[in-house]
Amino acid sequence: MKIFSKEQIYKGDALTIARQKITSADLMERAGTQIFNWMHLRMQGAQVPIHIFCGIGNNGGDGLVLGRHLITHGYHVKTYVVNCSNKRSKDFLVNYDRIKQVTKDWPVLLSCKEDFPKIEPEDIIVDAIFGIGLNRPVDQWVKALFLYFRNSKAFTLSVDIPSGLYMDKAVEDPEGVVHAGYTLSFGSPKLVFFLPETAKYTMQWEVLDIGLDQEFLQDTDTAVALIGKHEAITMYIPRDKFAHKGTFGHTMIVGGSYGKIGAVILAGKAALCSGAGLVTAFVPQCGYDALQSSVPEIMVITDTDQEHITSVVYNITPTVIGIGIGIGTHTKTAAALITFLKGNKTPLVIDADGLNILSDNKKALQWLPQQSVLTPHPKELERLIGSWSDDFEKLNKVKAFSKKYDSIIVLKGAHTITVYKDKLYVNTSGNPGLATAGSGDVLTGIISGLISQGYEPLSASLFGVYLHGKSADIAVEDFGYQSVIASHVIDYLGQAYLSLFEPEEQPSQEDDEASNGNGT
Repeated sequence: MKIFSKEQIYKGDALTIARQKITSADLMERAGTQIFNWMHLRMQGAQVPIHIFCGIGNNGGDGLVLGRHLITHGYHVKTYVVNCSNKRSKDFLVNYDRIKQVTKDWPVLLSCKEDFPKIEPEDIIVDAIFGIGLNRPVDQWVKALFLYFRNSKAFTLSVDIPSGLYMDKAVEDPEGVVHAGYTLSFGSPKLVFFLPETAKYTMQWEVLDIGLDQEFLQDTDTAVALIGKHEAITMYIPRDKFAHKGTFGHTMIVGGSYGKIGAVILAGKAALCSGAGLVTAFVPQCGYDALQSSVPEIMVITDTDQEHITSVVYNITPTVIGIGIGIGTHTKTAAALITFLKGNKTPLVIDADGLNILSDNKKALQWLPQQSVLTPHPKELERLIGSWSDDFEKLNKVKAFSKKYDSIIVLKGAHTITVYKDKLYVNTSGNPGLATAGSGDVLTGIISGLISQGYEPLSASLFGVYLHGKSADIAVEDFGYQSVIASHVIDYLGQAYLSLFEPEEQPSQEDDEASNGNGT
């Protein structure tokens, strides 16, 4: 799924109006009607008090359309206009007149003071105050209204985007944003739904189809893409009947130190379970017995040193090398890694202390092969690119780093974002169960194993991140968030692959009619 920028959304609206020969008020009618359909399907006429707060722009107009349909269908509705300016949009005024034609209970004009209506915890708040065009902090009394929403404990549904949240920059005042329980987004989700600092403003989101021009949706190239099952399955490479282990490459995992051999075991086993034909581990001598006894499918090469890697010298020809897991930052290890990079031409996946060593020796970044994959967690990233003031600055710094070193950066987190040059790919699988020791080692092994099989590094990163998260999603059903461990993610990789080919649940006829209705 594409994630459109603010400018692209405005362009899509304009093209839809022109090509479909409709008015902007018609498009607003579609948007408000789809929100009504969504609510009507779930509420089925329940007489829960619904408070719709409308701004005086197009987002408010959507809210007025919703209010009109709810009123004509017998719901318990009260509409309010957050009335602190005379700059009302044309389509807002159209729908302000229309709602007055279906009820004697006209929208209440809230003036610039705290004359807020009574809201009970069992009520529903619809936030249709500000849309994607907001570019400045909200007024003090509006901020007080948002705080009133939160203190009421009522369920809050936001229209398109939580009011006060910007599309393309960081929040300036955290108190000046609506905290939505659910956001119904038009056309596509917004990038801010997935960033650590802004995702908290909507607990859940859903995209509503308002009939935007199909040619625009298909042909517009976006800087951000959402990676889910439909995108992941297109990356899958089927296996030929006559393939053999050599067909699927040779992954080498370089890592481990005294007390941290488990990281290599996890990465090596993950590479095997992702489909690598052969896996060899390069470890200090202290790791030999552990690897040979715990994963007999993995071949082992040992360093001359007992406890650390001090020179990466081997007599095999790997397809890809995953390096850095459990390796430590011993002086000899750092020197060995830098010497290795100078002469290496094999594709790399670099994680953990491999990244920390690079952060302390940034000159060595020039020796990375093209499209090397780096998989930092937040602190490792900070050591690599420096600190940042907000998520948008962080992403810009990562893009610059990616372009400078022609590298793929996998930003691990609740919504892992893979960055390659100016393009962002936001992952949708995964859950808090992955917040456990070793899960990053498993991801390194999966991505390495996919590159070994012939996946391009970017596809391997995107597909690997998706499979990693999907495996955890399946595992959590058996173990719960607290009890998922990294080994479970490996154990459920097979089911993650199989889930790609499971048929989607089809909506019932009633659901289909409700979701595609015209509000009648």
